[in-house]
Amino acid sequence: MSGLPVLDVEEQRVLGSLLEKQLTVPASYPLTANALRTACNQTSNREPVVDYDQGTVERVARGLRDRELVRIVWADTGRRTLKYHQILDEKLELAEDERALITVLLLRGAQAPGELRTRTERLHRFDDRADVEACLQRMAARPEPLVRELERRAGQHDRRWIHLLGPVPEVEAVAAVETVDRDAVIADGAEARDARVRSAYDAVATAYADELLDELDGLPFERWLLDRVVAHADGRPVVEVGSGPGHVTAYLAARDADATGIDVSPEMVAEARRRFPQLNFEVGDLRRLGRPPASSGWSAVLAWYSLIHLAASELPGTIAALTRPLDPGGWLVLAVHAGDEVRHVEEFLGHEVSLDYVLHNPAQLVQLLESAGLTDIEWYLRGPLASHAETTNRLYVVGHK
Repeated sequence: MSGLPVLDVEEQRVLGSLLEKQLTVPASYPLTANALRTACNQTSNREPVVDYDQGTVERVARGLRDRELVRIVWADTGRRTLKYHQILDEKLELAEDERALITVLLLRGAQAPGELRTRTERLHRFDDRADVEACLQRMAARPEPLVRELERRAGQHDRRWIHLLGPVPEVEAVAAVETVDRDAVIADGAEARDARVRSAYDAVATAYADELLDELDGLPFERWLLDRVVAHADGRPVVEVGSGPGHVTAYLAARDADATGIDVSPEMVAEARRRFPQLNFEVGDLRRLGRPPASSGWSAVLAWYSLIHLAASELPGTIAALTRPLDPGGWLVLAVHAGDEVRHVEEFLGHEVSLDYVLHNPAQLVQLLESAGLTDIEWYLRGPLASHAETTNRLYVVGHK
């Protein structure tokens, strides 16, 4: 192709929506004018969110047809209806991985490699962050580059990338909202991160247990939520994944829940067994959670501040793994730090560590539970308690299988 097309923001949204829906809803593609308007205006996976009227969408689509970037076709069956089909990927000769990245860049503006890997999950599966970066570098090295890397801004963990098919509003806006790359925590691989987490919690196990043993005494909301879990379970098995020193599992058990604790840190499990010898604690990985030995499934799975070191790209698979062994009607209960930030610490309870804490966006976490098939989702956000020396907002999410 000679010369890249220069697309205004409305043309970017229309083409990005067509590219996305061609892969995610192939049974209803090409799109009718009404479906295309809905795709452009949807509130998920779009930045910024827009509210185009029907006339705007049809005008933009006709203009793209005149530029040979869209074909307008008749529906094959039923009432004769005009439908819209993009041909931008043909014009740009995009490979499958390139197509996925261009789609998300058109729909969401400047993004870091980790964000791109997470957001292209339904369009193309990248093995890891390096796979995304290799594809971006390949597109940037074309005779007519399709993408460009931006300079890192203050407060950002990673550099972001933009497409070169037209203006990117987030780059030009002075007050652009900064994004955070939650996949930066596995920049050197998930196994290396896991080793750091295990080592850190092994080192602080005793001090951590001393610090948290009576924590729930001063947390009335958390006790209310845990009491609801006990009532829902009604004697059926409950598991806390990432149980640490065991105080939350012990709280459930003291109220007659059939509670088990699982943690990745052998020293934490040893500490929990020492302090609560009558309870069952096991070493295990929450991403490989099985069913209880004497039941078809768990009545509730609690991930109580145990997802806080995971990258964004790991969450869909992790939530699916926690949902799978639930009994029908079972609850998945998550507690996390809320926000748009990754915090790094090198000292923890007097020990030298290297830990990254990932703060999660409430809307994004709720959407992940919905995507996992959970229903009747409740979520609660509270501010930090000075009496507990907290510095982050706290998010609690409950989903029903």
